[in-house]
Amino acid sequence: MCLAGTVASVVVSLLVSLASHPRIVPILVSYAIGAMLGAVFLDLLPHAFEHATNVQQITTTVLGGILFFFLLEKLVLWRHCHEHHCEAHEHPAHSHGVKTSGWLILLGDVVHNFVDGILIAAAFSASTEVGIVTALAIIAHEIPQETGDFVILLHSGFSRFKAILLNVVSSVATLAGAVIAYLLMSGLESWVPTMLALAAASLLYVSVADLIPGLHKRPELKATGLQIGMILLGVFSIQVVQTLIGE
Repeated sequence: MCLAGTVASVVVSLLVSLASHPRIVPILVSYAIGAMLGAVFLDLLPHAFEHATNVQQITTTVLGGILFFFLLEKLVLWRHCHEHHCEAHEHPAHSHGVKTSGWLILLGDVVHNFVDGILIAAAFSASTEVGIVTALAIIAHEIPQETGDFVILLHSGFSRFKAILLNVVSSVATLAGAVIAYLLMSGLESWVPTMLALAAASLLYVSVADLIPGLHKRPELKATGLQIGMILLGVFSIQVVQTLIGE
């Protein structure tokens, strides 16, 4: 089931790669923002709270995660500005800072996929039926989110081939999480809420700090309306998937 989810995400990414045109990538970025925010507030955080014994620990982890990703991005920018002329804010479309958001997304995606593997293994340890339903639910959640992540990689300056390759690598984390959870189930279950909170922090930081400010460069009414519509569509797609799987 983990392998099926990996294949599904790669196929979706490939279809997006073949269908997307450079001019519509900024529009799809708005959808990706909505999908990420929907994944954070409708999926990751609710699951983290559900499995947590201390809600304040989850919120503290999210706060710490946001500060960590802020410092991580700062370190990358400082290194870039030390080696080259610092133009991260003068030419954001071509800046190293924008590309950093792609790497942060990948980091969060790896953590998220690893946790998915743990959840799938835990479900199958309960029963085969529960495992299959859980795996299908996770795969269904991943499709819109992986599509959004792929678009952000393109927006961050990665080539289509490299974006697909990195998506494959991040998807393998699901298999790794499932195998490790199968071998060390009792030791890893307690870490699931923390890892979910860290994954939520990475998606939240990238969407709010890196991507949303770029939308303000198109303040005209038509562009703003389109951005809002695509963001809502991204959120709605996550909600629809949850409704269809009965969560």
